Amino acid sequence: MKTLKRVTQGLCVLFSTGFAVQAAEPPRPEYGPDITLEAAKKIAAGAIAECTSNKWNVAVAVVNTHGSLVYYERMNNTQSASAQIAVDKAKVGAMYRRTTRAFADVIAKTGPAVMTLPGVVASPGGVPVMVGARVIGGVGVSGVTGDQDEQCAKAGLAGM
Repeated sequence: MKTLKRVTQGLCVLFSTGFAVQAAEPPRPEYGPDITLEAAKKIAAGAIAECTSNKWNVAVAVVNTHGSLVYYERMNNTQSASAQIAVDKAKVGAMYRRTTRAFADVIAKTGPAVMTLPGVVASPGGVPVMVGARVIGGVGVSGVTGDQDEQCAKAGLAGM
């Protein structure tokens, strides 16, 4: 019985520490109008250009604020798994209004509890699409390392 009580107390401390760290985050930006097809194509083109210049084969997905696919492109010889991973990363950027890297950072600091949230991807390469201070969608890139995926996603945003 004492062991059960200690385990319960330990879990309470662990979870309360994790929630305190998460509670200290700045407020999430507000949503704006959904991204247009034209803007999504520009973002994808910028991401593809960055990856092409580095000889990286990737999949690029752009979603609206609800996580619905607006535009998708997959370069030749991109690993099959990247097709879905790019979409999932884009959804995280849009629906959680933060980068997928932010989830990786939280897990590194507080443990895997955040992974129980639906649809969480903790690999860099998913980024919210912002206009002004509002989220209008998300872009996800997959096919190389997380850092390289994120580099391509940000290059796509720079071309918007």
